[in-house]
Amino acid sequence: MLLKQLCIILISCYLLSCASSSEAPAYGIREFGNRHMDCILRSSVRGYSVLDESNLIISGSGRQVYHVVLNRRALGIDSSWGIGFDTRDSRICAGFSEVVFDNGMNGDSIRIASIRRITPMEHDDLLIQAGKKEPEIQQAPAPQAVKGAEVEELDTAATDDSSGS
Repeated sequence: MLLKQLCIILISCYLLSCASSSEAPAYGIREFGNRHMDCILRSSVRGYSVLDESNLIISGSGRQVYHVVLNRRALGIDSSWGIGFDTRDSRICAGFSEVVFDNGMNGDSIRIASIRRITPMEHDDLLIQAGKKEPEIQQAPAPQAVKGAEVEELDTAATDDSSGS
C-alpha cells in the first residue's frame, strides 16, 4: 500500500515539473526561440516613433528596428520633446529599464514590458495598424454601372415552343 502511494507521488511530481517547465521566462531573460526579450545597446539608439501611449518603435544602428511595449500607458508621450532611458548598464532591456519622458506637467518614467526586434515587414504592419501609414495595396473600387451593359433575358416560353416542333 505504501509503495503504491509513493509511486503515485513520484509520478505526480514528475508531471508537475514537466507542466511548469513550459512557462514563459522572467523579464530580462532572452528567449532565443521566441524573440520577445531582445535588448538594445543604449549607444545604438538612433531615433524613435510613438505608435500609441503604450507602444514605441526604436531605430537602432545598422537598420535594426525594435518594437517596445510599456508596462502601462504613457499619457503625453506623443507630445513630449523627447524620451530617454533609465538603465542599470549600457543595455536597454525589458523588465529592468524604463522610458523617461516629459509629459508637459512633470517627468514620468515607465518600465518597459517587452522589447522585440522586428523585420521591415513587421515594422510596416505596426505603422499601418497604428494609423501612421497608409497600406500600399489599395482595395479595388466597387464596380460601377456601365451604360449599355445590361443583361438581356431570353423568353424561355419562346425557346420551349421552337424546340418542341
